[in-house]
Formats: sequence, C-alpha cells, structure tokens
Amino acid sequence: MPTATEAPAPTPAASGPAVAPVPGPPGSPLTGSLFDLTRRPLRTYLAARRDYGDVVRFTVGPPGLRAEFYGVFSPEGVHQVLGSEAANFRKESDLYDELRISVGNGLLTSQDELYQRQRRLIQPLFTRRRVDGYADALAQEARALTERWRTAPGGVVDAAEEMSRFALRAVARILFGADVEEAVEVVNRSFPALGAFVVDRGYAPVRLPRTWPTPGNRRGLAAQRALYGVCDRIIAERAARGGGDEDANDLLTLLGRARGEDGGRLDPAELRDQVLVFLLAGHETTATSLAFALHLLAKHPEQRRLAQEEAEAVLAGRVPTAADLDALPYLTRVMKETMRLYPAAALVGRRVVAETVVDGYLLPAGAQLVVAPLVTHRHPDHWPDPERFDPDRFLPEQEKARHRYAWYPFGGGPRACIGQHFSMLESVLTLGVLLRDFDLEAVDQRVALGQGITLQVRSPMRIRVTERQRAGAED
Repeated sequence: MPTATEAPAPTPAASGPAVAPVPGPPGSPLTGSLFDLTRRPLRTYLAARRDYGDVVRFTVGPPGLRAEFYGVFSPEGVHQVLGSEAANFRKESDLYDELRISVGNGLLTSQDELYQRQRRLIQPLFTRRRVDGYADALAQEARALTERWRTAPGGVVDAAEEMSRFALRAVARILFGADVEEAVEVVNRSFPALGAFVVDRGYAPVRLPRTWPTPGNRRGLAAQRALYGVCDRIIAERAARGGGDEDANDLLTLLGRARGEDGGRLDPAELRDQVLVFLLAGHETTATSLAFALHLLAKHPEQRRLAQEEAEAVLAGRVPTAADLDALPYLTRVMKETMRLYPAAALVGRRVVAETVVDGYLLPAGAQLVVAPLVTHRHPDHWPDPERFDPDRFLPEQEKARHRYAWYPFGGGPRACIGQHFSMLESVLTLGVLLRDFDLEAVDQRVALGQGITLQVRSPMRIRVTERQRAGAED
C-alpha cells in the first residue's frame, strides 16, 4: 500500500476533448463571493453544490487581486483528495500557516517525513486497548457533569457551553493527569482568543505582521504565551522529576516516554506541539458533537426514547466502562448521525500540487480547494431526505451499502484522525450517562452556525434537563 509520500500519480487531464471549465457562482463584480463566504460560509457551500454540482469554482477579492479556489463535494472526489491521491493535495494554506505558527507543528499540521515520524511515535498510544484505559477518567468527568446539572438554575443549561467545559476537562485530565486543574483554567481562558486570532488572520485578505501592536495581535499573542507557558511548565516539571510516576498513564507522560524504531523521542517543544493539538482537536470536536447530539435528541422525542431505553438497560445504576461501547449500538448511531449533520471539521482545505482532473474537471497546479463534510454529508444522491435526523441511516447494512467517503467526519486516507476511537468512546459513554439520568427538552429550536477552526455555535443552545427516576444508583 502506498504511503502519503508514495501515493498514486494525479489523474492527468484527458487527451481528447478539452476538460469542461469548472462552474461556479459569479459573485459580486467588486469582491466575488468574498462576503458570502465570510458571512455565511456553510450556507454558501451548500447552495453552490445544489446550483453548480460536485466541483465548484469560487472567486474572491477585488479585480486585480482576485483569487480562485475550488470546492469538491462528491464522495468520489473527496476520496481522490484525501485518499487515493492524497500526496497531490497538501495541507498548505494561510489558515494552516497560522495554525502552525500559533499551536505548533503537531500531527494536525505537519507534513512529509515529520508527519510520518510523529505518527509512528504516537500511534501506539491510541490503540483501542490503550484508549479504553481512559474510560474511568471519562466516567468521573461525566458524573461531575450530572451533579452540576442537578442544580442548574431553572433546570436549563446551554448545551454548547456545557459540552465545551466538559470536553476540555476530559481531554485535559487525560493529557495532564494530576495537573489538570492548572491546565484547564489557562486553556479555558486562552483557547477561544487564540482560535479567533488564527481564523481572523487565516482568512484575512491582507495579513499584518504579528509584531504590530494591534488589539487583535495583542490578544492572540497573549493567549499563545499563556498556553505555551502552562504546557512548558508542566513538561519541565515532569522532566525534573524523571518523567513522572512509573505507573502514570496520562498522555503527556506516555508521549514523553515514546520512542521510535531508531530510539528517537519527542523533544520538549515537540511535546508541547502535540499537547496543544490534542487539546484543540480533542476538545472542540467532541464538544461540538455532544452538544448537537443533545440538541437533536431534545427536539426528537421518539429517538430520545429509544436512546434512553438503551442507556437505562445497559448502564442501569452503575459507572460505565469501555466494554459498554459495543453494547450501545443505538447511541453510537445517534452520534454518527449527529456527526453527519453537524461535523465538527465542516471544511477541510488542501492545495493542489500537480494539475489533475477531479470528477471530470481540471484543477490547476497550485490551486486551493476545500472538501466539505457538511456538504457531502447532505448530498441527496447518497442521503435521502438529507436534513432529517435518522440514526438508523447507520444500521450496519446501510453503512455497508454506502460510499466510504459519503461520511467522513474523521477525515480519511493516510491522515485519518488518530483519535477516532477516543472520540466515539467519550461521546457515546457520556451521552449514555446523561440520557440515563435526565430527560431533555429543547428551549431553542434553532441555532445559528458559524465556521472557525471548527464548526461553531453562534447562538444559545439551551435545553431543559429534568432528572429521571431510576431504581439503582452508581456504585
């Protein structure tokens, strides 16, 4: 099987008739589609696929400074970009540049030999057996969450805020172990500011030097210093005491002990880069998925009933374990359907290396493109009645019959998410505990979406939680 650097050669242009020009919205004569893409990006991409097809050309910027990029929306095209020809589509864009500068060159942003080295070092820490060992820590955080919900003012909580807090605590606990409290306080305060800074610079038509003392630069760089500071301090303290306790299994300790085949290890700066990536990817993505799962179940009583019956039957009055994941198939389908409708990584960028044909259209060398899980996951050729919430789309026979890249919330190909099992374990077990313990009712029927580094909730996502009566209690 070819590696990321040995992928098949890009599909050449046809030698017969000229390849058709890529269609796309004309946009404004002055700015192209710039304002549509900055103000309502998700709606713009959905409309583009509907009106122009599976490969769409967008123009942005004023005449003379106008740039073009492409959207690829079919599962077949996504497979080519992320899977079969992944080496021809690189993680290179202004946004990735800003991410590398701001959170380091970890697994999310690294490429080529550096990525391969990091992946080989880190992959053994994310085996199913290793990840299952974190189930008890996740269960403790879920139990603390239920205690807080029992005293929620008026019985109303904001699902997006609650899940963000919960997911941050969970991933920080697994990363830092005993140092979780110090890390959570800093990350909770600093990550939103740094994320906004990265996105603003990544999509800005003109990027001012980071050294200029603008308000945005000051906020972003202060947040970066705070995050780097807490990570560097914890890493240095671990090193000073010999890497931590021999029996410790927090991820930072395990990363520090990891060795490659050549005996190589991650230095302190590389450790910090990986920690920051795991905080970002393991916090925001899981928080988004859990928040939307609660929101959808609060709006759909029949699906909520089925999920609660399964949670009650399997979890009863005890603490969940990793072994329960396979016994919760309906809750797993709920999470998969949630990630279909609201994938945390709603947009994924790449740069074309060599001129290639995708879905019959010629994409030039150097072109920027976007694959959009949020759009592909609603493709009517693969998802009947795509806006409907239906967990049974993910029954085994349904999944088997579908194109592999009709659903790809964790990416695919050589850069598929290393934390997929961790995300599913955390999401399904947490959802099971909450549904076992509470009834849900949607206060906000609709929520506004936005796009940052990940999918964003831009309005309240309130649900009313009522404690359920059950026979047993947790041991």
